[in-house]
Amino acid sequence: MLIRLKVKGFKNLANVDVSFGPFTCIAGANGVGKSNLFDAITFLSALADRPLTEAAKAIRDDRNRSTDVRSLFLKHGDEHLGEMSFEAEMLVPSTGNDDLGQTAEASITFLRYALTLSYHRDGDGSSAERLEVKSEQLDRINIGDAPSHLLFPRNTTWLKSVVHGRRAGQFLSTEGEGGDRHIKLHQDGRKGRAREVLAATLPRTVLSSTNALDSPTALLARREMQSWRLLQLEPSSLRNSDSFNAPVHIGSDGSHLAATLHHLARQEEANGNGRHRTPSVYAKVANRLSSLVENVREVKVDEDRQRELYTLQVVGQDRSLHAARALSDGTLRFLALAILEHDPGAQGLLCFEEPENGIHPERISSMLNILRDLCVNTEDAVSDENPMRQVIVNTHSPAVVGLIDDDDLLIAEPHEVIVQNDRCRAVSYRWLANTWRHKGFSEIPTVSRGSLSAYLNPFAFSDDADEESFQLASNLSRKRPRVKDRKDLNMMLGFMANE
Repeated sequence: MLIRLKVKGFKNLANVDVSFGPFTCIAGANGVGKSNLFDAITFLSALADRPLTEAAKAIRDDRNRSTDVRSLFLKHGDEHLGEMSFEAEMLVPSTGNDDLGQTAEASITFLRYALTLSYHRDGDGSSAERLEVKSEQLDRINIGDAPSHLLFPRNTTWLKSVVHGRRAGQFLSTEGEGGDRHIKLHQDGRKGRAREVLAATLPRTVLSSTNALDSPTALLARREMQSWRLLQLEPSSLRNSDSFNAPVHIGSDGSHLAATLHHLARQEEANGNGRHRTPSVYAKVANRLSSLVENVREVKVDEDRQRELYTLQVVGQDRSLHAARALSDGTLRFLALAILEHDPGAQGLLCFEEPENGIHPERISSMLNILRDLCVNTEDAVSDENPMRQVIVNTHSPAVVGLIDDDDLLIAEPHEVIVQNDRCRAVSYRWLANTWRHKGFSEIPTVSRGSLSAYLNPFAFSDDADEESFQLASNLSRKRPRVKDRKDLNMMLGFMANE
């Protein structure tokens, strides 16, 4: 679980410090940089899994194309900064496996990871560009200090189930200067010398190469970061059938719904919980879907043994059968989230952009409810019934913002900074007064009541130019009727129309 993230010099995140709870909604106008925070999170996730340059190229631009390495650095004037840094506080799993299937157990589960990268272009006349690790650190956060870091509402039962371990030293550290900088991978719970590697020649972070034998705690930090992903539910992927040997977890694009649900049903039967003819996971998913979408009686998976294909099917109240390919985009998105909700193996952080897209306005509240329900319940101990799952969404929709709990809302606002004597357009993230973030960071200004009111009710803040444009459009005669001018809606919307 990502608790706190500090970013400097990445895209337009000049100097960002954000704390997260189980559920967070980031609201802001288009183009302000909401998605750049998601990019920073997924970049860290990729760095825990891939070589440096591959991780950089995995970040997509606004047109969904691979970016060049240079464009990831903060731009000031016509130049880019040459350095970016990240610091992440996180709760990691207590156990896990490395790439060879060996079991690892964390010395302590509350950690802080810090990474600084610099930009280099080869000096041989080629256009090759690369990233270099300037420093990398992994430290413990003491158990006694956990309450002062975990500021969101939670009880002691949950806290004890996720924060535990023993005293430990550093797991990763950096020593030396310039071309003589070395990253040290310290022995974890064993005596012996730390393993040192030269920073300048590293093709990947040291964290991304850890294993269960030498560095179990660092490995579990790596596993936690690998579980941070951007969920982009693509209709074509949601509709596809799955082969019998397909992965049994939902992909970041929404693929493998049928294989995942079938696997959950078989697991239930293997655990002795499938005594009834229909595994209860099918009924649970159907019940959840029926609370979101009308005319749902049953959800099931068809097994085509001849073609070795699984196909997701929904049975209507009239017993009509609908394969996934015939369902609407909105229904498929709800279905994917309903299956995720009942998959205890689907853990980690899910970033979800604009959940209102493709959803009827009347269903936005239902969409937000299921996204909240996906998150870990911090009133109960973590278990298969309460998996360690976190959700961050972003939106520009006032309809979404108006339904978000005060504690869960962050507002992304444009922010001007001076970088090397250049004015630079950056983004800042602020929160509401009298929320847990405000209590923990009382020195930071909160979102003003006026700016939030303008965001929630933009019609009430129309300027004179807007009125003039309507007058001109009607040749200075009577204005064409607009939705916002309807008197029967004024009380419902909470504002009086301009006369």
